[in-house]
Amino acid sequence: MYTQTSFENTAEIYSLLENIKNEYENDIKNVLIKTSPNIYKNPHMIPKLKKIHVNRGLGLAAQNSNFLKKSIEEFTIITGQKPIITRSKKAIAGFKIRTDMELGLTVTLRGKKMYDFFTKLLFFTFAQIRDFRGLSVRSFDKAGNYTLGLKEQLIFPEIEYENIEQIQGLSINLVIGASTPKSHSNTLDRILNGMVLFKFLKFPLNDCGNYEKFSTLSEVNQLWDKKKHLRRKRWSQEETK
Repeated sequence: MYTQTSFENTAEIYSLLENIKNEYENDIKNVLIKTSPNIYKNPHMIPKLKKIHVNRGLGLAAQNSNFLKKSIEEFTIITGQKPIITRSKKAIAGFKIRTDMELGLTVTLRGKKMYDFFTKLLFFTFAQIRDFRGLSVRSFDKAGNYTLGLKEQLIFPEIEYENIEQIQGLSINLVIGASTPKSHSNTLDRILNGMVLFKFLKFPLNDCGNYEKFSTLSEVNQLWDKKKHLRRKRWSQEETK
């Protein structure tokens, strides 16, 4: 039964869905330009959420038309957009895969649907994960984009337990865009841009705070170089054993 509190919470949720893009455009961009004028000299250099890819591999189960139809309906409910069926580019006899065989689903979200899905991740989906302690910064790739995997679809609020025939996960790739000069276009700068953006958007990076004690970018670079050296040393020791 709905109460006054539940209606207020619902109204607040819809307000969040509407305001997250406005918060970025009107507040976050201005704060970054004022606080870091040497790094972000113009609005085009400020990191932004460009698009979100949502993918699911179905494997040979995609050959079952009923299963594929059910997965497409589920993906449409979760993302708000009908997915594209991904197909194999070549045949692999060892995995019983033929050319142009249906193997998975993918969706690319932009604009309002992208922000709605991102807000749902922040305020609904992560809260449903048991013993959730945040996400690691190590999931950034060399281009500065962030990829995470979810083990089941039940953590999305639109999915009802009674309608689930099989537990399936999905992967989410958050593509971050920024027009950076060549002097600030290396891997570390791209990752730091993503960390700055996620910190303002309240994205739950659990080890992002480790770098707050460093006052300059050079100190962070020294830390990363030290970690790389230790990894190489450990690998060389393992090879000699």
